[in-house]
Amino acid sequence: MTRKLLTAAALLASVSIATTAAARPMTPEDVAKLESVGTIAVSPDGSRIAYTTAGLPDVTDGEDNGSTKQQLKMAYGPDNWREFLPADISPSGITFSPDGRMVSFVWEHDDDDHRAVWGIPVDGGAHRKLAEVDGADVRSHGWSPDGSTIYMLAGAEKDKQRDKQKKAGFNAVIYEEEARLNRLFSARAGTEVDGDPQAIAVPGYASAFDIAPDGRTAIVESAPTPNVDDSYTAKRVHVIDLAGGNVIRVIETPGKLGDVEISPSGNMLAMVAGVDENDPAATTLHYVDLASGEYRALNAGQPEATTDTAFLPDGRLAAVTHVGAQSRLRIYAPDGNIAEDIDPGDLILTNVAVGNGRIMVEAHAPTHPSELFAYDDGRFVRWTQHNPWLSEVDFGRQRTFTYTARDGQEVEGVLVEPVGGVPSGGAPLILDVHGGPESHDSNGWTTNYGGPGQVAAGRGYAVFQPNYRGSTAYGTAFSKAHQNDYAGKEFNDLVDGKRALVAAGIADPDRVGVTGGSYGGYATAWSSTALSDEFAAGVMFVGISNQISKFGTTDIPKEMYNVHSRKWPWENWQGMLEVSPIYHVEKAETPLLIMHGEEDTRVSPSQSYELYRNIKVRKPDTPVRLVLYPGEGHGNRKAAARYDYNLRMMRWFDTYLKSGDRKAPLPGPRPQLAAGAKGAKADGGEDN
Repeated sequence: MTRKLLTAAALLASVSIATTAAARPMTPEDVAKLESVGTIAVSPDGSRIAYTTAGLPDVTDGEDNGSTKQQLKMAYGPDNWREFLPADISPSGITFSPDGRMVSFVWEHDDDDHRAVWGIPVDGGAHRKLAEVDGADVRSHGWSPDGSTIYMLAGAEKDKQRDKQKKAGFNAVIYEEEARLNRLFSARAGTEVDGDPQAIAVPGYASAFDIAPDGRTAIVESAPTPNVDDSYTAKRVHVIDLAGGNVIRVIETPGKLGDVEISPSGNMLAMVAGVDENDPAATTLHYVDLASGEYRALNAGQPEATTDTAFLPDGRLAAVTHVGAQSRLRIYAPDGNIAEDIDPGDLILTNVAVGNGRIMVEAHAPTHPSELFAYDDGRFVRWTQHNPWLSEVDFGRQRTFTYTARDGQEVEGVLVEPVGGVPSGGAPLILDVHGGPESHDSNGWTTNYGGPGQVAAGRGYAVFQPNYRGSTAYGTAFSKAHQNDYAGKEFNDLVDGKRALVAAGIADPDRVGVTGGSYGGYATAWSSTALSDEFAAGVMFVGISNQISKFGTTDIPKEMYNVHSRKWPWENWQGMLEVSPIYHVEKAETPLLIMHGEEDTRVSPSQSYELYRNIKVRKPDTPVRLVLYPGEGHGNRKAAARYDYNLRMMRWFDTYLKSGDRKAPLPGPRPQLAAGAKGAKADGGEDN
């Protein structure tokens, strides 16, 4: 992937020049070339920060299609960073060696058929392979505290007989059987790859590990099988003896598992987890005593969500906490009391890393994606700027908007106003509904290939992202408030949000549309059928249309039961049908664009087929289109599919929402690509 990257000095110069240029609206082509900070690691002495930037090939400028690639960079202070590996290397899992002399990472060389552990000296020198597992991809790695050993979590051993049968045409897939389990290995860390790594027994399907400070034990996150449902409902922390692989202790958490960190003393864990099996998300911070396995929640029931943690050398814990649509950096004392509660202002913190007492965070804001910041002397200092051209963009005003639902519940969301302000009579409004619903939208960077955000604002739309019932960061009770109530209060919140924005003069009541993916796609399908009188256009992505058939075609049936429906379909067939959009198609007057990845296992593409066919047959005068993305799953990974999606979404809203004409002819089947994109028409017109 070719990247037009700038040195720090050139970057700063471009910023000062760009600020004098005429502002312009944001475009789908801008979204296609965004870069953001991916992962960060702080050197043991805190003197330098290794981090990755993530970006897609710029297909709008002729680059070849592909998925996200990362580049390794090293930062030394504000506006002082440099690229650290050739551009064709896409590293993952970056970390420093214990002595700080090397950055190690996972990567697959062109000459290999698997991913291995590589390293590059921090003071100069070429990258080289450090350790590998023959014939298997390394998933993640870590160092022993003394730097003598590299530990690797790798994929399953090759099944030579199975491969032989496959080549002969016997390639049948036995669904949810023949589990392929990850393996843990240790290898000597030296100047060359040294001998065969040694296997260490781990229980079940291990997905992550961390080495304890004493170097004798490790914590392993593991579920009984690789099935996605087990990763949600049955993943637990296992403490193992590295010498023999024996399980010393299992931390018997009842719910979902999030970030887990070992204290510097090695006697305690910080664990982000659910409070019970019905908790929709791992958002509560716990301290765990490793000697006894006992744990206690530090912020249970609070209107917030802990997202990431890192221990400081003195045993204090730095934690990123989201409180509604904003965020905090919280410092906990070893006893669990809050020592500091720091407001980062407009920044939305996402991840935190620590080295020798230095605290670094990833953070985004309404005017930029994730960048690298240092927390120094009570303030957050920006170290990087990877999209300097954003200074050319004219942004719509962004803020939180709070309203009261019909039953008195207060609901918050993120509002982006049109560039230039809201016109008299209100603007066309797009409700951008997040998935889950066990997630939430923050008042930070809101624009992506499926989120209209500032692209829509530049075209005269207002965009509202409601944190409706079921959302996180407002407390466990709020995130459970949608359970056993499919399409009830949760989607009433959408209508009530629309009406509040109309009453505030922000939205035109006759030009309100809705979009979203996954559960947000379910919300879009429901809004375009059962609530069709309220919404003038819809763009549905990987969404649910039939709650009965969805149960039989998803890879998370237990997750659906535990945190969504709280009952099985056969307990009330009719009730489950009535909360399905296909049941309400006779009401469907809303023009609906349906898009789906053909390889989606979370929400089967059949959900989109069902809704499309029902509308097409039962409501032939309602505009509907189904777009499928070959090779894509529950969300588009590749650059061309993302760019295509963004173009189609905006054109659908321009056709049916901005105009207010629900009966307008369907737009052409192929969008107009940027002139520099491969496959664009020579005359720049639409490819019909």
